[in-house]
Amino acid sequence: MRNSGNIALIGIAVLAATAAYAQRPPAISGVTGTMATEATIKDEQKAANKIIVATEDGVERTYDAAKGMLVHGGKGLEDLKPGTTVVIHYTVEGGVNTVQEIDRVGDSGLRTTEGIVTNIDRGKKEITLRYDSGKVEKLKLTDRAAVDAGQALKTPPQGNERIVVYYSDEAHGKIAHYFKPKS
Repeated sequence: MRNSGNIALIGIAVLAATAAYAQRPPAISGVTGTMATEATIKDEQKAANKIIVATEDGVERTYDAAKGMLVHGGKGLEDLKPGTTVVIHYTVEGGVNTVQEIDRVGDSGLRTTEGIVTNIDRGKKEITLRYDSGKVEKLKLTDRAAVDAGQALKTPPQGNERIVVYYSDEAHGKIAHYFKPKS
């Protein structure tokens, strides 16, 4: 009798684990959540609510604009003319790339800087950089950057990983919207 009680407990544990696993969303090539990439606008189709971009690796991709999509450094899709450099924050569901946020890079958008990452504190939403001059600076992270950006960086930083940070310069300091390893 004692063994049948243990077997019943094991069976219940297996059923619970199977049910929990079945409720997870499917993995998408090992990546879930919002992803980001630097790209150049090739075409904007406001009527269809789509944009076509060329990513850093030269591949053209089409993205659907999410309802309530944010555009930093512009008023909307109509401001994103061909040749505009942007950072696209998107999700993939059912094979459809959907843009959640677009950050324009350049004069009317985000600036870039480069340095060595010395610390990333996603809880405090901060990233610390050391520049070639030796100066050390902390930048605040947007909510999205704190969760999604720079996932390819070593954790904890090894003190020699050069990154590019895309930031806005606001009254209360520099705010990092996206960062990636320097290629």
